[in-house]
Amino acid sequence: MSTAHEGRRWPDAVSVDNARTTLLQLLARAGVPSGDARQLIGLVEAGALALAHEELGSAGPSVPGDKGEEYRSGWLDGAEALLEELGAVAERTLVGVTGPDGDQGGTGAHPRARRMEVERVKVAVTPLYLSFTAVSELDPEVTEEVLVAVLGTMSPRMRAGYAGRLTEFATLHRGRLERLFAEFGPDSATQVHGRYSLLHSATSVAVLERLLASPQALREQWDAAELPPAWLDGLSTAWTTSA
Repeated sequence: MSTAHEGRRWPDAVSVDNARTTLLQLLARAGVPSGDARQLIGLVEAGALALAHEELGSAGPSVPGDKGEEYRSGWLDGAEALLEELGAVAERTLVGVTGPDGDQGGTGAHPRARRMEVERVKVAVTPLYLSFTAVSELDPEVTEEVLVAVLGTMSPRMRAGYAGRLTEFATLHRGRLERLFAEFGPDSATQVHGRYSLLHSATSVAVLERLLASPQALREQWDAAELPPAWLDGLSTAWTTSA
């Protein structure tokens, strides 16, 4: 008697490890440090498990056939246990990449953002920024300093999900962001140099999100990085004006 999975062969542990090693080697040839590459792969693995858990949880378990209440109850209990274990595996995989959630050492300090974490934020904010305005980028070195300050307000666990948080922020405040960039962004009469400089950079979306979500921590990181205080003040003024 055939089953739905007959003849189907899933990748085994050896094949998965082979694919992971191959990807690590290819990334190494491209100049990506081993630690960064492993973190990226780990985030993809944890994310795949988390998305599978979310999809199965939202779909709800279905019981095959009509074999009585006792059978139905046992099936549902088993399905729930498997779903819980899948969630636990996803959590363990994420912890393996980012470490446990919360502040480091209980001091409230976070480790300095790694290169790959900065690159992930760039990938996240650039299309969001371009959905509001045109390209007008600040000096790349300044861009990195700004994003390191932004990421300094978050634990590694929060950084792992920051792309989603940025998308939610841009969606929630789309009308206001459109007005802000129209008045102060690259297509406006506002000059690239001055207190509104950050609005000529894709980093402005991330800075605004942090300015609303964690203003004190952001200002502390900003001062530590010796970035111009006028940039934050200008961004805050522009945000208020666009209300």
